Amino acid sequence: MNKLQKLLKEKGTLLADGATGTNLIPMGLDSGQAPEAWNFDHVDRIQKLHQSFIDAGSDIVVTNSFGGTARRLHLHDLQDRVVEINRAAAEIAGDLVAKSGREIVVAGSVGPTGDLLAPLGELTYAGAVEAFEEQMTGLKEGGADVAWIETMSSPDEIDAAIEAANKVGLDYVATASFDTAGNTMMGLSPAAFAQQMAGKNPRPQAFGSNCGVGASDLLVAAIDMVANADGLPVVAKANAGIPKIAGDKVVYSGSPELMADYVKLAMNLGVSIIGGCCGNSPEHVKAMAEAMRAHNGGDAPTAEEIIETLGPLVSPKSSKKSDRSNRRRRRG
Repeated sequence: MNKLQKLLKEKGTLLADGATGTNLIPMGLDSGQAPEAWNFDHVDRIQKLHQSFIDAGSDIVVTNSFGGTARRLHLHDLQDRVVEINRAAAEIAGDLVAKSGREIVVAGSVGPTGDLLAPLGELTYAGAVEAFEEQMTGLKEGGADVAWIETMSSPDEIDAAIEAANKVGLDYVATASFDTAGNTMMGLSPAAFAQQMAGKNPRPQAFGSNCGVGASDLLVAAIDMVANADGLPVVAKANAGIPKIAGDKVVYSGSPELMADYVKLAMNLGVSIIGGCCGNSPEHVKAMAEAMRAHNGGDAPTAEEIIETLGPLVSPKSSKKSDRSNRRRRRG
């Protein structure tokens, strides 16, 4: 039994951490700069962020390696340091976890390559597997407990990342981003994603959704994932509301109090791993931890009840009527 399985068995519901990128920006990360470079250039700032989430109560800390494939690092002339960068990302988180006195999972973040797979793009499936395998080699060398495959939209790219994890010998978690009328950008639905994950061999340690367009949209997607999970733990790592421009800054509409309500709803749905993505600060995670500790259970909410509590869907499913209208406009 690995650490993630052990903690799930002991606690039932685990608290993941909050955002990486949106918290590094006020710490000095410039637009266009690679966050992964801070694993060398500003180790103290990455340590500070991880520690803040550990102090807030997180059971899972996600490494600073989201864009850690050569396909993305070449944009910053770092493609020759893939293994080194990812090893450092896992080591930074792992060192803090070791000092925490608690059992905490180090989740090695693996984001999309940023390229479209053939036939839509030039990246072959084998090339994607190779890119992910190189990244995960570094994460495993650094001591990551699990490959945290996140913010995915393409079924083929998800499969490539899973194959890489299997080759490297890392257990994996996979989360998709349902940000396009309830589906991923590539048309994958929450129910279909759940069914695909339940059919994998080996199966993921957990699966679910992260990022997307808001907490309401993510939890509505989670209804179908839980219903089709076939016993697998489900992950919900939602954005703190939606982003808005305030002067020269981007701020998120979701308060810590709203994210505490989100935790209660997610627990009532049967979600096993709950955390935050973009816009979620340590204060948000602390509020989520307090809500998780205080929660006494309740009935599974309907989509309407989720929307009533957390706000309207940002990207609602299209109605048949509007679909017909769109088809008419396209034909015209």
